[in-house]
Amino acid sequence: MTAVADEQTVARPEPAPGVLWIGGQRAGAADGRTREILDPSTGDVVTTVPEAGAEDVGRAVRAARSAADSGVWSGLPPRRRAEVLVRVAGLVREHAEELARLESLDVGKPLQFTRAVDVPTVADTYEYYAQLAATIEGAARSTSIPAFAYTRKEPHGVVAAVTPFNFPLILSTTKLAAALVSGNTVVHKPAEETPLSALRMAELFHEAGLPDGVLNVVTGGADAGRALVGADGVDKVAFTGSSAVGRQVAQDAGAGLKHVTVELGGKGANIIFADADLDAAIGSAVAAFVFNTGQFCMAGTRLLVERPVYDVVVGALRGAVQGVPVGDPFADGTVIGPMAGARHAAKVREFLDHGRGRGYEVVSGPERTGSGFFVPPTVVTGVQQDSRLVQEEIFGPVVTVQPFDTEEEAVALANGTAYGLAAGLQSRDVARVHRVAAALRAGIVWVNGWSLLDVAMPFGGTGASGHGRENGPEALAEYLRTKSVVVNLG
Repeated sequence: MTAVADEQTVARPEPAPGVLWIGGQRAGAADGRTREILDPSTGDVVTTVPEAGAEDVGRAVRAARSAADSGVWSGLPPRRRAEVLVRVAGLVREHAEELARLESLDVGKPLQFTRAVDVPTVADTYEYYAQLAATIEGAARSTSIPAFAYTRKEPHGVVAAVTPFNFPLILSTTKLAAALVSGNTVVHKPAEETPLSALRMAELFHEAGLPDGVLNVVTGGADAGRALVGADGVDKVAFTGSSAVGRQVAQDAGAGLKHVTVELGGKGANIIFADADLDAAIGSAVAAFVFNTGQFCMAGTRLLVERPVYDVVVGALRGAVQGVPVGDPFADGTVIGPMAGARHAAKVREFLDHGRGRGYEVVSGPERTGSGFFVPPTVVTGVQQDSRLVQEEIFGPVVTVQPFDTEEEAVALANGTAYGLAAGLQSRDVARVHRVAAALRAGIVWVNGWSLLDVAMPFGGTGASGHGRENGPEALAEYLRTKSVVVNLG
């Protein structure tokens, strides 16, 4: 039976009603509208936040534009901006337990993971980009003309940062850290379902001494997002979310010829070759699709297994889903919490119903009874490459398993979707590891493991997974533009 930790061991936070953060001031929506925020593990309302409209978004963009044009932030030497980010990292560590509980409440993440992964990653990321501040510099160039020529690295100006519901703290930080240390000002719109940590971080930035107007936060749904992306005062759009919405964001931003980066969906293929350490490979395969309750764009949701070990791997997976601890994110031992919302849980279940209707072998762990938006971990076999379950992003704790006979077939299957975000392979053949890693169409490839992430290593996609990079110095470059200065000496 699936282990379910029902005894709550940590008290849930009770957040006060949220507010917009505009120009260093707290505010409600101009028309007074609010949105209920739910605890996804119970379905209960935990608080409300303003439902920002076009007028609110306009005020936030004007505040960011004023701060950008004044030079109050961009005019500081990069090392001074870095000092603020270091103070923010310190405040994140000081408030680590509060932030971890808030994120678990808002998203349904197991508290053990928000404590061990989400919050430490945020602090590390701000410190990392503070260190990269010293690299923001131009260069003198030797030319054939009688001139002194050099380049400058300058911020774009106002950045619209739109982030998703699955990693609210981490995926907002990957944008804010690089954007802010580069000298940009930001209007951040977190996901409509999970805005609480973004509002708390705005307060911590204020406490750290960030000038008013440099970071603004507006809460709301699709209308607020489109108003922000299309706003005249925005110079760059940084979006993470689904491929369908990302296409619309790129189209709307393109109308204003804005610089755009979009980190979108994925359908990560994880290849197990027969020469792999099977115990380790199976462990990685399970972690690859249950981590963050499968709400992970880089999840390993397509498992490709060499035929000689296919039956062993499938049997192990079917057994594993019976014992993955599913339950209250605030209970000890929980590995899988709820989906972040009822609509998303229904979407994942629709995929499973589709698979059963097509005659696929669908093996799920036991259902969790009671309230909340839970979906059990599930293994699907018997699927064909053109199946919806193989080709479309499910974004839940579901893995499809397909056999293969040759290395070439494995690569073809792995590359056989519209996505190109993450991939992995499990093998002890060193030559094969490098050969296959080069052949996989993905922005990041993991070998003999999964989700091996560090702020120094960039990630991003191709095709339906978008373009641009998060993390590493590559992300810093996305928030800077190059200006050439040529002084005539003739």
